[in-house]
Amino acid sequence: MADPSFFVGIIGNIISILMFLSPVPTFWRIIKHRSTEDFSSFPYICTLLNSSLWTYYGTIKAGEYLVATVNGFGILVETIYILLFLIYAPQKMRVKTAILVGILDVGVLGAAVVATQLALEGEARSGAVGIMGAALNILMYASPLAVMKTVVKTKSVEYLPFLLSFFFFLNGGVWLLYAVLVRDVILGVPNGTGFVLGAMQLVLYGVYRNGKQLKHVSHRLEEGSQREHLISSPTHDESHDRENRPI
Repeated sequence: MADPSFFVGIIGNIISILMFLSPVPTFWRIIKHRSTEDFSSFPYICTLLNSSLWTYYGTIKAGEYLVATVNGFGILVETIYILLFLIYAPQKMRVKTAILVGILDVGVLGAAVVATQLALEGEARSGAVGIMGAALNILMYASPLAVMKTVVKTKSVEYLPFLLSFFFFLNGGVWLLYAVLVRDVILGVPNGTGFVLGAMQLVLYGVYRNGKQLKHVSHRLEEGSQREHLISSPTHDESHDRENRPI
């Protein structure tokens, strides 16, 4: 009889793929307007690092190949998103994005791989990588919460992406179940957190989904009003963050 965790893992992979693809409408909008508008590159940079760490985790821990395959797909998708950001963002944002990619996706990832390969082995190595991935996962799941203050203040969900929140909820729930079945606490903690945070985001969306729509910055630019360059951190109080994805 087939292991039920395998089927749950397959379902989790499908949902994770949909979650990785949920920002596609955002980037279609960016391509169409030839501008990154008020969107931030930071969530995609963090998600690329997150996917890279989980891919590494899946390759060094026995039996976690499902984790490695889906996050390998995430690496590909997030790389495309970042490249589009570098193409359509203003010059100042391009520089910031490139610096962050160099620090986080090259520097931090490279340091994590080298350090764990040289200093650790076996379960200790996979455990250390898993803890790093879990911490990033929690930050990823919480990233749309940065815009909650703006949603409540403006009574608008324009910058709270429903699909992303919905897939965070589903993704967290399915991978939490998978973690319980395979008894993997490192997978369970961040995805349990994602399940709860995704539910909170959906509740907020439900409360304000009929609220007013904000007049988008691109309209003001067309009227000749120049605005400051886009922000690059999802923690800024006035940011209009959208996405940010992994298992």
